[in-house]
Amino acid sequence: MKRVVFFLLMILISSCSFFESKQKRTQELIDEELRHMDWNSVDSYPFFYTCDEAVTKEQQKICFEETLISHFQETLNDFEFTLTDKKSETVEVIFVIDTLGKIRVADIYKNALVLNQMPEFDGVITQSLKNLPKLAPALKRGIPVNTKYRIPVQLNTN
Repeated sequence: MKRVVFFLLMILISSCSFFESKQKRTQELIDEELRHMDWNSVDSYPFFYTCDEAVTKEQQKICFEETLISHFQETLNDFEFTLTDKKSETVEVIFVIDTLGKIRVADIYKNALVLNQMPEFDGVITQSLKNLPKLAPALKRGIPVNTKYRIPVQLNTN
């Protein structure tokens, strides 16, 4: 009887370590995979539903950027922004597309001249993004991910 109890005790102890080592090995594989993953790129770019999602990654990027830039151009053409300086100014708009495809302005980098002469610029850009067509988020390994983009907007002087 003592041998049976001892044998059962040994099986119990070894089975616990068996499950622990399996879990530990799984975690090691996950950690190794995460170390080699390129976190700065996505498998597919965000895309507007007006674009074709079956095209290559580069074509998705081009369609996304062209749609976004043309939307900015249409919106900014409706407003009369004037700068007194005799040169063009570039404003950088940084925005984030979340995992649900919602877009928001993260930051707008502009110099003091633009800030002083066009205080309504931030509001126009923010409103413009709210009027964008429906957008699907970027994907990384089939999972929607947040993405951040920087778009330069060139303002011409009159």
